[in-house]
Amino acid sequence: MTKKNTYRFGIDIDGTVTDPATFIPAINEHFNKTLTLDDITQYDLSRVLGISGEDFWKWMQEHEGNLYANAELASEAKRTLMEWERKHELFYISARHTRFTDLTRDWFNQNALPYHHIELLGQHNKIDAVKNHDVDAFFEDKHDNAVGIAEECKIPVVLMNTPYNQDAVPDLVHRVDSWQQARDTVRRLFG
Repeated sequence: MTKKNTYRFGIDIDGTVTDPATFIPAINEHFNKTLTLDDITQYDLSRVLGISGEDFWKWMQEHEGNLYANAELASEAKRTLMEWERKHELFYISARHTRFTDLTRDWFNQNALPYHHIELLGQHNKIDAVKNHDVDAFFEDKHDNAVGIAEECKIPVVLMNTPYNQDAVPDLVHRVDSWQQARDTVRRLFG
């Protein structure tokens, strides 16, 4: 990898910048459950809840905006992003639907989070966006996205470790337990 002064980081939002447990209280309340993050061992929440995908997405579409607007930041995410913003470009690439663009920008502004670009795709496949923006590294919580981006784009991907992304990963995927470890990984990879 050629050493540069400024790198462009692609960063997922939900479960990466936001705390991966942020939706759980609303899910517990609505579905009368007592789940914790440790119970979320699959990305597909309908399977965790034992309901149809259709029923889950009906609920999600009804509550999605409120969930995003009130999402909690992951621990150390803001500190890390503020540090990186001084030296790198921060491009957020999310599966959120484009109808949440204003809400998402408002959330970033309310939380005083730095960004150079925010792109909502309305679907989980982020490979084209990563390529189009010439991203040098990506930060993600969804296992298949992390693996696909690493393999297709040949860039390092930092995978935020959660109970729902425990499958094996290739060498270009770096599993971390915190944003502090993400900072350490960036220092190791990019100097």
